[in-house]
Amino acid sequence: MAFTITSVRNSGFDKIILKDEGTQASVEIIPACGAILQAFNVFHNGKLMNVVDGYDSEADFAAHAETKGFKSCKLSPFACRIKDAVYKFAEQVYTVDKYLSAGNALHGLLYDASFTLTHKEATNEKAIVVLTYSYKGVNSGYPFKYDCIVTYTLTKENTLHIKTEIVNSGEGIIPMQDGWHPYFTFGGTIDDLQLEFQSKEQIVFDATMIPTGEIIPYQQYGSLKKIGTAQFDDCFTINFAACQPACVLRDVAKKLQVEIHTDKSYPYLQIYTPPHRNSIAIENLSAIPNAFNNGIGLITLAPQATASFTTTYKITLLK
Repeated sequence: MAFTITSVRNSGFDKIILKDEGTQASVEIIPACGAILQAFNVFHNGKLMNVVDGYDSEADFAAHAETKGFKSCKLSPFACRIKDAVYKFAEQVYTVDKYLSAGNALHGLLYDASFTLTHKEATNEKAIVVLTYSYKGVNSGYPFKYDCIVTYTLTKENTLHIKTEIVNSGEGIIPMQDGWHPYFTFGGTIDDLQLEFQSKEQIVFDATMIPTGEIIPYQQYGSLKKIGTAQFDDCFTINFAACQPACVLRDVAKKLQVEIHTDKSYPYLQIYTPPHRNSIAIENLSAIPNAFNNGIGLITLAPQATASFTTTYKITLLK
């Protein structure tokens, strides 16, 4: 078969590897660590290159998943921040207490959850794995039951499709937001890279990174532009009227780029430049930060209903 699926243990991780045997492109997924994307490798200039900034080991993930910026983590049932870790839903007030930053709840409840492999399939055209986690409402700040089903599909031309399905398995309506938190790298500083993303507006934040309610026009990266010393910790609306990909990160020297193609299930893009500047977080979001309070993009899901979110990462070798 042109595509294969293997399981390996390395650096304390139990990994699932999807591989295109023809091009040697592969992805590494770690079910037990929030179903994270640990690596996306392509064969380039005579060697394999990983464009995802992952973790050194299972111990590194266990100790530093939060402090290293939630690299590659699944953000569910909320993404980014909930102001003061408190929200009101159906006339009930809830307080989330899993991980706080400056008093705000951060990045959901499933980022370190252990997912279960529920399906795998390899053919001449693609490799697919489905990972599932059933959340039982154990956190008092989110006492709602739901299933999170993540499908990774590696296809030809170094293309990875990631679909998340949220199924309300409880008896009442639940609030929901979805997102991803991958960090991309080409092995050096991001200052020398070029960035492009098709935005319409920027969501204005206050000093604690909570949206103020103001939205301003923003199209500064509508074409490729060197990052240089630019700093980001910002949320933008995606301009779906523009051509896909919605975002491009390019290394001119290495003649390599990562493209993000997304559908309207993820209408927001969060971009973050960490202090070390060796990678950049480019996050697909279904709603803006603090959506559980401001309601912008928030989904309310009926019992047994499903919400789906899809994004695609493609690595292109430039000539």
